[in-house]
Amino acid sequence: MNRYKDIKIADFSYDLPANRIAKYPLPERDKSKLLVWTNGTIREDTFANCIKYLPGNAQLVFNNTRVIHARLFFRKETGAKIEIFCLEPVVPADYQIAFQQTRKVSWKCMIGNAKKWKDGILKTEVKINDCSLVLSAEKKAQPDSTFVIEFCWNGEFSFSEIIEHAGQLPIPPYLNRDTEESDEKTYQTIYAKIEGSVAAPTAGLHFTEAVLSKLASKNIQAKEITLHVGAGTFRPVKSETIEGHTMHHEQVSIPKTIIEGFIRHPETIITVGTTSVRSVESLYWIGLQLENGTFNAAKPEVVQWEPYENKAIISTLQALQNIVDYLTAEKLEAIRFSTQVIILPGYDFKIIRGMFTNFHQPQSTLLLLISAFLGENKWREVYDYALANNFRFLSYGDSNLYLRQ
Repeated sequence: MNRYKDIKIADFSYDLPANRIAKYPLPERDKSKLLVWTNGTIREDTFANCIKYLPGNAQLVFNNTRVIHARLFFRKETGAKIEIFCLEPVVPADYQIAFQQTRKVSWKCMIGNAKKWKDGILKTEVKINDCSLVLSAEKKAQPDSTFVIEFCWNGEFSFSEIIEHAGQLPIPPYLNRDTEESDEKTYQTIYAKIEGSVAAPTAGLHFTEAVLSKLASKNIQAKEITLHVGAGTFRPVKSETIEGHTMHHEQVSIPKTIIEGFIRHPETIITVGTTSVRSVESLYWIGLQLENGTFNAAKPEVVQWEPYENKAIISTLQALQNIVDYLTAEKLEAIRFSTQVIILPGYDFKIIRGMFTNFHQPQSTLLLLISAFLGENKWREVYDYALANNFRFLSYGDSNLYLRQ
């Protein structure tokens, strides 16, 4: 266990010049460059041609989460500007129920310029079509570095409608620019459906209808799961070793039919994005909990160090079958849980055989995940190649396809 916790984050650093960070996407999503890594061999192409590198009968797992207008702005009577960044619902805790609420809801939030807001209720006017209403925000608790904020408003509009009109789409902080109208479209995947993320699953931003239409030519199945991406995805590792870093929790929902497909064809699972990687790999640990009687139906979750501390190992197929059996017995159509799992070099991947992803920030947990999949120091070969061959980096940058065959 200690060898995982002792990983030095400084070993996962590289020089990323500012001009290599893509501040805007290309006009056509699928014209981005594609780096293809197959068992250590690197080649490059255009993303529009990605299907030719995928094995026939592959199961391509997409995260269909949709980015919400999570940034809300208020002004105090003094004129001070306060930003409230909505992270996840608290009352009610279920995302879809929370978005459907009218008049009142509580969310865990980060607060910008918090020193200027000691107490009191903030208010702002919101216009929805021809209606005008007042949205108020009040601090209710401060469980950690975040705050629980209760939002109240007059009128029968849902909270989903409120933030859609009152809030702003959050783009990554490293873009160092304000959100623009174009981001409303370009910072959503074309298959985004389920509201809840505060950051896009950016590996999916390259897909177009034209690319998706090619899937059938190789009998590739598109599978949709949901993980609501949290702001923690951008949080750098500040500790010297990974032991000092606390991963964020993210909410996951995976349909029973998809898990059944994994059981039938376990060798063909390829994820689109690191969010899908964490979601799918977490299934194994949920299945293991069901096996050894530690699954908590009231609070299903996979905690950060679980893959490294749990010695009771079963086959992947048995773990997945345990979940299907549980869902069948409980008459549920999907498994819903929270995952905090951190995937580090040395992690034994249980389910996925490949992934699409973008290029990630230095010293990030996402880069650690990539290193875990490629093998010791292989990530550096990939990133050195990309830097030497004019690839664009981070959320609006170019794509990678990593395959083990």
